[in-house]
Amino acid sequence: MLTHSQIWTAIDRLAARSKMTASGLAKKSGLDPTTFNKSKRITPEGRPRWPSTESVAKALAATNTKVDTFVTLITDGGKPAITSVPLIGFAQAGSGGYFDDGGFPVGKGWEEIAFPSVSDEHAYALEISGDSMKPAYRDGDTIVVSPAATVRKGDRVVVKTKNDEVMVKELKRKNSKVVELKSLNAEHRDRTLPMSDVVWIARVVWASQ
Repeated sequence: MLTHSQIWTAIDRLAARSKMTASGLAKKSGLDPTTFNKSKRITPEGRPRWPSTESVAKALAATNTKVDTFVTLITDGGKPAITSVPLIGFAQAGSGGYFDDGGFPVGKGWEEIAFPSVSDEHAYALEISGDSMKPAYRDGDTIVVSPAATVRKGDRVVVKTKNDEVMVKELKRKNSKVVELKSLNAEHRDRTLPMSDVVWIARVVWASQ
């Protein structure tokens, strides 16, 4: 017997194996972007809401996935474990209340996306908006960030400053006094920031592209 949880987990796995969020899968399938959101899986009265056969069929067609493959996603079939990581839009990241002083996600307003197991329990995702980071990241791409990952020269990183500016750059150099950052878009200038102005730096460990 299939359970409500198994079906929705399979949809999350389908999105993750296609390197998309649940909302991205819905859009690619020609559905309302919120069709597969976690908030839609339980009715306001607290009853389980199941995905329709039509929506599942459209998701399989959009990802060129066979029905028997979808069945393996329901039963796991030896696939890598899928976990959930919190997600917000990149434009929201600079607003107050989403991160603590260590760069860990906190507070309300986060959605969740399915993602193959990541070792950092505090990992989170940001959905890119706009094209200011082209060609590295484009509008609608999702990046997964690990606050616990070691940051090294050449890594792509998310940096938050004391004036609540959040940026994604490539790390050129970092010492006790300054951090030098290379822009991902040649049309934007590189940045050099005094470490006293930096609240936290976290490494980008994955991107949907």
